[in-house]
Amino acid sequence: MDGNDILALGLGVTPPWKLVGQRLDTSTQPNQLYLEIAAARGALFPCPVCGKACKAHDFAEFTCRHLNFFQHHCYVTANVPRTDCPEHGVLRINVPWAREGSRFTLLFEQVAIMLVREMPVLAAARIIGITDQRLWRIVEHYVTQAVERLDLTRLKAIGLDETAAKRGQTYVTVFIDLDRKHKPVVFVTPGRGKDTVARFKAFLAEHGGAPGRIVEVVCDMSGAFLAAVDATFENAAVTVDWFHVVQMFTKAVDDVRRSEAKHSKLPKALRWAILKQADGRLTKAQADALAELETSGLLTAIAWRIKEMLRWIRKAESVQAARWRITHFLRHASQLLADDPVLDPVRKALTSFDNHLEHILQRWTSAHSNARLEGLNGLFQAARARARGYRNTTTFATMIYLIAAPLGDLFQST
Repeated sequence: MDGNDILALGLGVTPPWKLVGQRLDTSTQPNQLYLEIAAARGALFPCPVCGKACKAHDFAEFTCRHLNFFQHHCYVTANVPRTDCPEHGVLRINVPWAREGSRFTLLFEQVAIMLVREMPVLAAARIIGITDQRLWRIVEHYVTQAVERLDLTRLKAIGLDETAAKRGQTYVTVFIDLDRKHKPVVFVTPGRGKDTVARFKAFLAEHGGAPGRIVEVVCDMSGAFLAAVDATFENAAVTVDWFHVVQMFTKAVDDVRRSEAKHSKLPKALRWAILKQADGRLTKAQADALAELETSGLLTAIAWRIKEMLRWIRKAESVQAARWRITHFLRHASQLLADDPVLDPVRKALTSFDNHLEHILQRWTSAHSNARLEGLNGLFQAARARARGYRNTTTFATMIYLIAAPLGDLFQST
């Protein structure tokens, strides 16, 4: 086997194509290796529409970037014909080593996608020696094609939540299949609120799903989400995830702490201590801060005690037990609250809790939660932090699909 045969084997070149020459340009840094591919004289080529073997009408030279050959940049160049099909006319053929319209070989794009899955796009672009814009175009092409192939005919339970796309009020809303154990993301769309649910409904219809087959939706207490979900999925039970209940009260406690800290001295290390469980993983300083808080007459202590009562509710073993505990919780919390406006965030949380009680009680009959979605949000934000942000919501959505959607073989369409 000579050198040309070895290189042709690495390229995956098959008849009628063969490697006919190579040239190393040492005048540039890094050096550039050009591999020339040609077809046998008089060869027939498949029409790109019907696949019928046709004669070549004419040729044009095309060059594609390939994987590096050792330390040298490598390019594949070939005279690519247009076929003269009796039925479909004169059309440029598709070569087996590159997808239509691309200036990179399939192997180059496969390696690029593998790198992007493991590191920020900008870093991957530096390694393979192209601009990040060109690399994004590669990634977006394959991800878009794979998303279009998603089959949602069996989708029955969904979870949805927003995640920040960048600083400020820029969000994307992520929808997941709650019955999928791995890579559950099925839809990502810019923004948050009822419009995102409408866009998901359209996406669902385009991929074989139907709103009437959705039997459960898990989300937060956003009024816009809940109203849109009730209107869109008429057969679905709506569950307010317990995580968001705890999150709402935790934020209320922190708001009380911030207000009270302006005019009262609070225990040291209290800021982070109140965000954790009383019997959770606390540093000594945090444990001391909570112990001091419990014996104080601070308004923050009242807010914290109310938040901690949620754990008692959470341990209820049935809907009836949970309803009984919630009734006592609301009554007791109202008695604890003073008239001080500093405690208004807790009052607001209690009102929201009471207003969404029926959706919250679904937690005790549902087998699903948004815990996995919250975990995924951590991965998405970590990827955003490593990349120092993404150019726009489209690139962020593309990365979310790449990380957590069931895309299968990204190169199936090539």
